[in-house]
Amino acid sequence: MLYPEIETRDSGWLVRPDGHEIYWEETGTPDGIPVVFLHGGPGAGISPNHRRYFNPKKYRVILFDQRGAGKSRPFGSLENNTTPDLIGDIEALRVDRKIEKWLVFGGSWGSTLALAYGQACPARALGFVLRGIFLCRPSEIDWFMAGMGDFQPEAHQQFLAAVGLTQNPGAAALLDIYGRYFAGDYGDDAACQAARAWSGFEARCCTLLPDDGLVDSFEGDEIALALARLEHHYFVNLGFFGDVPLLTGIDKIRHLPATIIQGRYDLVCPPVNAFDLARAWPEAEMVIVDDAGHAASEPGTIRELVRATDLFAARPEYS
Repeated sequence: MLYPEIETRDSGWLVRPDGHEIYWEETGTPDGIPVVFLHGGPGAGISPNHRRYFNPKKYRVILFDQRGAGKSRPFGSLENNTTPDLIGDIEALRVDRKIEKWLVFGGSWGSTLALAYGQACPARALGFVLRGIFLCRPSEIDWFMAGMGDFQPEAHQQFLAAVGLTQNPGAAALLDIYGRYFAGDYGDDAACQAARAWSGFEARCCTLLPDDGLVDSFEGDEIALALARLEHHYFVNLGFFGDVPLLTGIDKIRHLPATIIQGRYDLVCPPVNAFDLARAWPEAEMVIVDDAGHAASEPGTIRELVRATDLFAARPEYS
């Protein structure tokens, strides 16, 4: 259901004033509808399959690794790594690629960043395709740390055992313990093992049916070390949103077309998040995929993501 594999037309690193270097790729047609792809995590990075949600004859696709992720440098860095910094990177990339406006496509943490970017720069968004909604609220972080394991108890036991626990001490305490591991209090090897346990736990909860390939990918050094440290960093800082929840700013973007795609059995970002967003944004199209969990790689979710981008490309202004 994905479009055929496609190579990049161009790629490079965008050097930011604070020393971060943001890796980006461009594919599709130069004259197509611009779209920016925002990956999850934070820290997960982009992959070749992410290029394939878009008709290459219709879209000009810009993908990039967010700060600390993938090929962006320095890898795994928490310094100057906040949501406002990421929004600044998106805008700098838009200007660098000489794009006036673009469709904003994001899943999981990418949906969080898409909403934050849209609210900060509403004049630069053509619309939104959002999947696996995460609003970075305290209740959602508590769920990840302390609730999700009720549905994947074997995986949760591994998550606890990696930091020397047999019982869950509660979300806040578990975040604190993992933070000490990631800070290197128990040595570099223990920090790496904790990162792989964190990322593996998430991967085991991502899909409706087990996907060993996804787990292996998440536990590999290319993803695990950045994903775990950056997710923890953003969790403990509540996404750097302060006292202003994302849902309060929907009025800034509600005039723009949007599709919300949510797996019915999403354990990582439960469907209630998407329903809360849809209640705040009734003009958006809401699609529940009844045979999917959280991952963008599940067949039903792929079908709806491709349908959403195809429908956007078929709008009269682009036909």
